[in-house]
Amino acid sequence: MSLQDELLNAPPAKLQVDHVSKSYVGNRQTVQALDDVSLSVGEGEFVCLLGPSGCGKSTLLNLIAGLEFPDSGFLSADGEPITGPGRQRMVMFQEHALFPWLNVTDNVLFGLNLKPHLTTTDRLGVAKAFLEIVGLTPFANASIHELSGGMKQRVALARALAPNPQVLCMDEPFAALDAMTREQLYDDLQKIQQKRRKTVVFVTHNVREAVCLGDRVLLFTPRPGRIRAEFKVDLPRPRDINDVAVAQLASAITAELKGLLQQSDAS
Repeated sequence: MSLQDELLNAPPAKLQVDHVSKSYVGNRQTVQALDDVSLSVGEGEFVCLLGPSGCGKSTLLNLIAGLEFPDSGFLSADGEPITGPGRQRMVMFQEHALFPWLNVTDNVLFGLNLKPHLTTTDRLGVAKAFLEIVGLTPFANASIHELSGGMKQRVALARALAPNPQVLCMDEPFAALDAMTREQLYDDLQKIQQKRRKTVVFVTHNVREAVCLGDRVLLFTPRPGRIRAEFKVDLPRPRDINDVAVAQLASAITAELKGLLQQSDAS
């Protein structure tokens, strides 16, 4: 198998989160973001973390990515402890965070610096392959400022995928985009995930988005952040966010969320 084939077809990983808690100490108070959270993510599974702002879902994503560390509990990827950032776990944020002084191809190549054993030819071949996957081959030499918001997010996605991580951590990557662009990216992401079988952990506060994309939806409630409910999404792919079945399940999850929030307020 060539290096390019290896990068395009690495096996997916498993994630394990065991009794994880995390607090932040401020000037006036200590805020507990997560309280005794446990979950497993299977190989090639797309799991959405859903809940209102401040419920700890982004904190959990940062812990999985190795960008932060728990106060207690244990996290592992493919059986190995998560002790910091790793090349097998890449993060895609709400803001594209592209380098404006680099063109499209060079931004994707930047991610491939995580693979120091590759030759320049190898890197270019992989970058071109992923630009084709996200539909940006005609814009390979374009400057970042020439791209629309949706195109910038496609570049960010290609950059995250290029080192071929086993886990893709996505923190509300489509929240700032218009509805039509989001819907196109929902379709693109589903196709990529199904073809490449990446393990994806996706943070969102958009219920329909979670149902459209996820194999499972984990419902968080406000601080201290806990997983209060889980929904398995048994709907055929590709899914359209406007499908009746997506809307019906989203309505059921929304009702559950409202009930949990009311219980939280009452307590």
